[in-house]
Amino acid sequence: MKSSAVVLAAVLLAFAAAPAAEAKGCIKGAIVGGVAGHYAGHHGVLGAAAGCLYGRHHAKEQNRQQQGRQSRDQGKL
Repeated sequence: MKSSAVVLAAVLLAFAAAPAAEAKGCIKGAIVGGVAGHYAGHHGVLGAAAGCLYGRHHAKEQNRQQQGRQSRDQGKL
C-alpha cells in the first residue's frame, strides 16, 4: 500500500514539473487506452500508447473540420 502511494506521488510530481504541451486528445486517449489495455490482458502501457495516438489523430481531424467550417463561414460574409 505504501509503495503505491509513493508511485502515485511520483507521477503527480512528474506531471506538475512537466512543461505544458500541445497534446490535444492524447491525455484522454491514453487514460482510456491504458484502462482498456489493463483489463484486456495487463497491457496497460501498450493500450495507453495506442490510445494517445488515436486521441491525437481524432483531435487533428476535429481541428481540420473546424477550420474548414470557419473558412466557409468567412466566405459567406
